[in-house]
Amino acid sequence: MNDLLPKAATLGAAFIARNETLAVSETSAGGLVSAALLSIPGASAYFLGGAVIYTATARSSLLGIDDDAMTGLRSASEGYARLLARTVRVRHGATWGLAETGAAGPSGNRYGDAAGHTCLAVSGPVELFATIETGSADRVADMRAFAGRLLDLLGEALAEMG
Repeated sequence: MNDLLPKAATLGAAFIARNETLAVSETSAGGLVSAALLSIPGASAYFLGGAVIYTATARSSLLGIDDDAMTGLRSASEGYARLLARTVRVRHGATWGLAETGAAGPSGNRYGDAAGHTCLAVSGPVELFATIETGSADRVADMRAFAGRLLDLLGEALAEMG
């Protein structure tokens, strides 16, 4: 987690300076993004909430995304990451929503994605999406990589806003 803390500190300072807020939806990062952002003193000024949406039950009960909203989507896809990011942003009334959905390993998922696959989304005044493949089956390393890349993507979105 130590590699995530400098990124989170930079982002936290930016959110405080900009008076903006965020909410987070994670799957295979397992809460590392939220933990990093919450480790920064003053996080209550910008962090509105987050959840690990690891199952369909969690998706439905915590974000209110039902089977109809999932029509044509599958987990661990950019479309699903977009839906998660937009939904967590709207449900929390945040400026920004973040989402990560993937397969940390040691094996892939039931959709045919290999371990080390994740899709990321940032939804707010700017929307950015990315798919990464680490090529690794190391669960912990992948979780850290996924969290780090999502924080980087958020930084890129903030930079676009100026």
